Amino acid sequence: MVPQIVLILLISMAFGVTSVPNASSEIAKSRKHNVNMTHVAESIEEFFPTGRKLGSLEGSRKLESFNKSRVVLSGNITILSENNTFELGFFKTNDENRWYLGIWFASVPSPTYVWVANRERPIKNPSLATLEITKDGKLVLKQDSRTIIWETSNLDKASDIKLLDQGNLVLVSTEGNLIWQSFDFPTDTWLPGMNLTATKWLTSWKSSTDPSQGRYSLRLQPSSYGEIVLVYNGTYPYWSTGNWTENAFVGVPEMTVPYIYKFNFVAPFTPMASFGYSEVPIENGVPPPLTRFIVDFTGQIKQFTWFQQAQSWNMFWSQPENLCKTYGLCGNLGFCNSKTLNPCKCLPGFNPLDSDSWDAGDFSGGCRRESNEMCSKKDGFEEVGIVSYDGARVVSITETRSECEKECLGSCSCIGLYHNERTKLCKNLYGSLLNLRNLTSDGTIEDKLYVRVQGGGNTQKKQIQGRLLLIEMICGFVVILSVGIGTFLVLKRRRIRKKNKEEEDVFPIMNLKVFSYKELNAATKGFSEKLGHGGFGTVFLGELSDSSLVAVKRLERPGGGEKEFRAEVCTIGNIQHVNLVRLRGFCSENSHRLLVYEYMPKGSLSAYLRRDGQNLSWDVRFRVAVGTAKGIAYLHEECRSCIIHCDIKPENILLDEDFSAKVSDFGLAKLLGRDFSRVLATMRGTWGYVAPEWISGLAITTKADVYSYGMTLLELIGGRRNVEAPPSAKGEEGGTEEKWFFPPWAARQIVEGNTAAVIDERLCGMYDVTEAERVGLVAVWCIQDDESMRPSMGMVVKMLEGVVEVAMPSPPKLLQALVSGESFHGVGVDSDNGTSRGTSRGGGFSSGYNPQPSIVSGESQASV
Repeated sequence: MVPQIVLILLISMAFGVTSVPNASSEIAKSRKHNVNMTHVAESIEEFFPTGRKLGSLEGSRKLESFNKSRVVLSGNITILSENNTFELGFFKTNDENRWYLGIWFASVPSPTYVWVANRERPIKNPSLATLEITKDGKLVLKQDSRTIIWETSNLDKASDIKLLDQGNLVLVSTEGNLIWQSFDFPTDTWLPGMNLTATKWLTSWKSSTDPSQGRYSLRLQPSSYGEIVLVYNGTYPYWSTGNWTENAFVGVPEMTVPYIYKFNFVAPFTPMASFGYSEVPIENGVPPPLTRFIVDFTGQIKQFTWFQQAQSWNMFWSQPENLCKTYGLCGNLGFCNSKTLNPCKCLPGFNPLDSDSWDAGDFSGGCRRESNEMCSKKDGFEEVGIVSYDGARVVSITETRSECEKECLGSCSCIGLYHNERTKLCKNLYGSLLNLRNLTSDGTIEDKLYVRVQGGGNTQKKQIQGRLLLIEMICGFVVILSVGIGTFLVLKRRRIRKKNKEEEDVFPIMNLKVFSYKELNAATKGFSEKLGHGGFGTVFLGELSDSSLVAVKRLERPGGGEKEFRAEVCTIGNIQHVNLVRLRGFCSENSHRLLVYEYMPKGSLSAYLRRDGQNLSWDVRFRVAVGTAKGIAYLHEECRSCIIHCDIKPENILLDEDFSAKVSDFGLAKLLGRDFSRVLATMRGTWGYVAPEWISGLAITTKADVYSYGMTLLELIGGRRNVEAPPSAKGEEGGTEEKWFFPPWAARQIVEGNTAAVIDERLCGMYDVTEAERVGLVAVWCIQDDESMRPSMGMVVKMLEGVVEVAMPSPPKLLQALVSGESFHGVGVDSDNGTSRGTSRGGGFSSGYNPQPSIVSGESQASV
């Protein structure tokens, strides 16, 4: 005990801090005892005179020095980088006996770890642990005075340790030379300034609470070194960016969209390849927000940006977009469904192999039989359906279905069979079943999977249980009916009186109907016919007792209590306009929150923007443009309290029987507690509608809706989505899957007076030229970078109707940066003067702009 007290006193004297009485307290509560000491150096040349330097102070900040002591960290003492961006110390996840040395964001309230030293060997007691620089100049983590848990691999002797403000932990020599850095040994997080090479890659955590190495990694493709891939167990690649093409990856065309990143690929397609990124200041010198890429334990790569206004991390992009395309996510006999909160579940007759890991999000162990027996000849087969799978060995059987089952039951390694009812072909499966997920049957796939289960399978058990349950229900019903019918009726009358009184108090002058959950469940036939799914909930078709059709929106995670919900519904119900979808009623019963809207028979505008979809005449398009603008203008300028929609896009513009436009989902951002991070999360796949100030973390105004309206206007007149194949690729056979960002090209054509090139070719020239030019100019005005340059929605209506003359706008700078000559495949930019230039192949590339990383695959698109 005496040596431990002496050690703590020595550390306190060396660091100039007070020793902490309870060194075993949680790290999160001890950040007030952190150490932040700085070298005294008159110039960076004096500090790093020779050899490999850390760079200028401007790039690496001032650093913490521990020249006076060999022990650099102990107990609950932490170290902060100069600007308090990052913090080094001991942390735990959910186990008091598993502590790790790591780096996390110090300026972010929620724990966000970016690097872990001892991933595989946690410390049991941090109060006894020390981080030291040994006599050999290595950085060593000790669990006690004799047990080394982790150490650096440097050969040269280091004398000092420093935590840079970029999150990089470095060792330097007496001369100031860089000896070792944590950026060369990344864990699961990719920070600005960190490079991926042939020997450096990211590896996921094992689970949300276990930092040990997981099954997924992000690395350069070792065979070509020209693309980045996600790999399962170090051997099986399941997602790729595609090859590098001078300024972007083939599978990531929206990397050319200006954002906060500057990408740099040195020596691509060689073993010396190195790919990384850095942040650049936002316009007007505003520092960029905190950002990071992470290989999640679920096998997805995700990009996060810190949203200061909401005080949360916003995920702008992730791949694979469908979680079930992550290889081996659910393990053996685990079934994947990306539409549920928990993506993995075990097949009938099976349980998770490791329930604790399963609850923590680590499904890699897969599932096992409910019984302890490996197999039995009394086993049966449970139908799973038409699914896809990987991993199993297939043996075709030419005999009948019964012979196929008999042969499978004769071997314990047989786990199930595939059977085709029409062809009578049967295949037995042996080994492991990975990546089980549903396939949409289009009539061409008829093979059904039957998995081997204990006894007669769940089908037989369910039949027996069903009979027993029916008998029990009948008996129970008779008893309850005879004893409790009187009490039930009394309580029901009281509840109805109380409910009617509350509704009269809340809605004295409203025409909104208050529905019961039972009524809406019956009207929607058990919520069986799904019309769509938006950012705030799922919409179902319903038919009321008066035979009128309605759209019932079931809200997800509504904010506030019942009184607050009713008050907000009252506000929305008071908003009446011909171009806004009318709210007919609502349901607020227990945890159920549902809104009942008038039904729009022609669906959403997005359905008419597909190249193979129904074509709208110019007259209808112009009426949709004006009607939508009037609806938004009413929300902004004519309501008692200004309502910012926050999610204007074609999916939220509905068409009635006469193709009149009506804006939907207004007021729901406030109804759900103005959770802007949730609103941003719903825009995955439609990033192009988000105004620049959203991403920069600035306050949101009505001009954000104007920007989104302008982007939607371009899609309306062009008859296309903003990200799809370019005009030059139409009709070409053997073309690439490359996608094209439409707005920059369209804006340039409109400003240059070539509006006809933008108009949907399906109109075959049948449109009003004057109206089309006016609509095009209004769209460009709406998507100006500076929100003060965008018109109000009231002014937009006047401009569209010809009441106000529309002047020629300037091309938006951010979008104009994408256009170079006549190329549809991205541009390069001269970083010295900001002018566009042609790109050339070969060597490394460093864009002068800050491209936004996005992925557009051949099947679907997702934007950051």
